[in-house]
Amino acid sequence: MRSYVTGFAVSLVLTLVAFGLVLGYTQGSLDVSKGLLILSIVVLAALQLGVQLVYFLHLGQESKPHFNLISFLFMLLVLVVIIAGSLWIMANLDYNMMHNPNIEKEIIHDEGY
Repeated sequence: MRSYVTGFAVSLVLTLVAFGLVLGYTQGSLDVSKGLLILSIVVLAALQLGVQLVYFLHLGQESKPHFNLISFLFMLLVLVVIIAGSLWIMANLDYNMMHNPNIEKEIIHDEGY
């Protein structure tokens, strides 16, 4: 029970810190760049992920944690491949299907009308 309460408290603090950063940025009381704000939120999200894995999913606390760790790392690899592939495909589609406002004139010119 103590592990769950500790995990909940740490998760709550991390969430409130991220919320406070965004709230302070939007209200103008926090004077940081947008890039630094995004970086800090990503770091807080990674810490939140670690807390969730350790305190709630008990990753690494078994007698033989290697199998679960290897399964988790394989899942991360598959996730990275899917996300990177999706972003690559969307960027390629965006490049190849961008609307050219002069496309009608170019078609008419190419057709010889």
